Amino acid sequence: MSAGAPTATRAARRPWLRLRPGRWALKGAALVAFVYILTPLIFITWLSFYAQEIPSYPPEGYSLRWYGQAIQNDRFIDAFIISAEVGVVATLIGLMVALPASIGLSRLKFFGRAGVNNLLLMPLIVPGIVLGFAIYVMYVEIAIWLQWPVLNSFGGLVFGHVLLVIPWMVRLIMASLAGFDRTLEEAAQNLGANRFTTFRRVTVPGILPGVVAGAMFGFVSSFGNLELSLFLVGPGRTTLPIAILQYLQWKIDPTIAAISVLQILIIAVAMLITDRFVKLSRVV
Repeated sequence: MSAGAPTATRAARRPWLRLRPGRWALKGAALVAFVYILTPLIFITWLSFYAQEIPSYPPEGYSLRWYGQAIQNDRFIDAFIISAEVGVVATLIGLMVALPASIGLSRLKFFGRAGVNNLLLMPLIVPGIVLGFAIYVMYVEIAIWLQWPVLNSFGGLVFGHVLLVIPWMVRLIMASLAGFDRTLEEAAQNLGANRFTTFRRVTVPGILPGVVAGAMFGFVSSFGNLELSLFLVGPGRTTLPIAILQYLQWKIDPTIAAISVLQILIIAVAMLITDRFVKLSRVV
């Protein structure tokens, strides 16, 4: 038996021995990134169970009362409902714009295609404060010149959030379209299906993971937006991030940590259930 045989046997039993230094560095960097992302979530979750009102270390004990206060606070409940309504409506409108736009950008060649593509990406590049102020100024001009009551209205708030959700949807739907086999559409049309039937029965099911992933990411970006909403909310209409900011101006207790944990749980459960049926992992 050669001298290299024991080494080969050990490598077969321990796959990590075969990893090259570059792979080790990549895995180490991924681990550092995961720790960096998860550390704030771990501390927020830990803080939400503190028994004392003023956070300090070490904790005096642990309690669930902050979750009860968060659920029983009418201001947070109303703000949660408004944020959910705005997010759902903005997501639905954004889908009606993003789906045809994604198909057009993926399959059509026309003058200015790159410009349209960059324009749809702009809301992700422009800072939220700048975008919110620009939309607010536009609403003021519309109210002055056209006498349309868009300023501080629910429709105006939804329009601003539509601009936020469209880039997420376009990117993820286009990623789904890039991996879609168009010969399936040709086969459906050869069998007698028209364009609309082919789109409904073949194209949409094929890119459904990208559509759902885009809708989920768009809703999350709308639901958690603060900067743009600060300029567009009207009297008596407060979104959840703004309600949290206003609460922190007067009190600092683990109630906000409890609300944050509840938001994370709701979004995580929704994404896990969606991935169970649609397989979001194919796109994201």
